Amino acid sequence: MKLTPSILDIDFFEVETKITRFINEYVSNSQAEGGILGLSGGIDSATVAALCSKALGSKNVLALLLPEAETREQKDIDDAKSIAKQFNIETQTIDITPVLESFYTVIPVYDQKNQINKGNIKARTRMIILYYYANKLNKIVCGCSDKSETLMGYFTKWGDGAADLSPIKNLYKTQVRRLAINLGIPEAIALKPSTPALWPNQAAEEELGIKYEILDIILYGLERFMSTNEIANQLNIDQTTVETVKKRWVHSKHKRQMPIVPELSFRTVGNEYRHIK
Repeated sequence: MKLTPSILDIDFFEVETKITRFINEYVSNSQAEGGILGLSGGIDSATVAALCSKALGSKNVLALLLPEAETREQKDIDDAKSIAKQFNIETQTIDITPVLESFYTVIPVYDQKNQINKGNIKARTRMIILYYYANKLNKIVCGCSDKSETLMGYFTKWGDGAADLSPIKNLYKTQVRRLAINLGIPEAIALKPSTPALWPNQAAEEELGIKYEILDIILYGLERFMSTNEIANQLNIDQTTVETVKKRWVHSKHKRQMPIVPELSFRTVGNEYRHIK
């Protein structure tokens, strides 16, 4: 297999059709009254917002803006509102700072210096609010995780990784960017640097240690059982880089699956459970 950037080229009109049909059918089968998502102003949530608007009708989609004091960026809020306006989606803004400060105060072992644990609280708090709205309004929570970050475990388990359906989880970040442009999302948003916004100046590519343009091709090769040496040689990069990506993919497996269950009875609840029709 020859690894080139072109391997990630797909028919984005066909992808849009498949995803919007998927969203529409899932929400309809769930007898829900639309979808809800967190809109951050970033590329992933902007793309999901556009897809949900097309799939369900804009009046059936609600986007929550969930800023907090430490990471609040007016540019991101403005970008989120511009996407909502472009696709005619209703928004509500909720400042989650008071909730976060309550958590920090009541947790006896809370460590202000541990920004990862603190960031996880933020991501999970956002999801708590999204699910409250979903329960209250009978809506489906639409996740905004892409394939690149999911495979790398670059998300908060039961935080931004939680959802009822994940429309773009089978698209690499570079593919999401191109789909976004195809949907009419401005390039300034489609190509802006990604950040989970869990602490100030957080940058996804810096933390991952690799550009998405290279990461996505490495993951593509690994998914197709290519050796790390073969991938490194084709991309003219150090094999250690490929091995680091593979190791992170393997070690983060637990974040991508439901809790495992010991097999103690005739049928075990889990992925292999077959429901009676």
